[in-house]
Amino acid sequence: MTDMGVEARTRVAAGGVAVGTVGAGLGVRVVDEGGVGKYGGVALYAVLVYVLVVLAAPRVRPVVAGAGAFAFSCAVELLQLSGVTEGPAERSVVVRLVLGSTFNAPDLLWYAVGAALAASAHTWAGGRRAARERRPGAPRAAVGGRWRGP
Repeated sequence: MTDMGVEARTRVAAGGVAVGTVGAGLGVRVVDEGGVGKYGGVALYAVLVYVLVVLAAPRVRPVVAGAGAFAFSCAVELLQLSGVTEGPAERSVVVRLVLGSTFNAPDLLWYAVGAALAASAHTWAGGRRAARERRPGAPRAAVGGRWRGP
């Protein structure tokens, strides 16, 4: 297994998760525009940002991707305090979905929840892959151009 193969598989998986996350985010807002739908959508926004970080940098550590997703999501939310997003959000559904329109402090908590859940899932998936690689008789994978020990 080559290093590029791992990156390619990670990007394919992240792309699938991104599509699923967008679908879930839109679906949860259609089903319930209240608290569950709104805050579920907010958490899924952070999950999507997390997945986009992984798409851009497939070898990123989950804690780094989580911190980046949380920071970016908070920055977008704080940008709403300036009023810059308000006008464009009124004219475009896409802008409203991506940048929002009005600041809502509880969103910051839900961004943390989404980023933490995404990092946890990423860590879990990475642990499962590592466990498969450690199976007796499994071929050893190259890391950094060198073979890992048994």
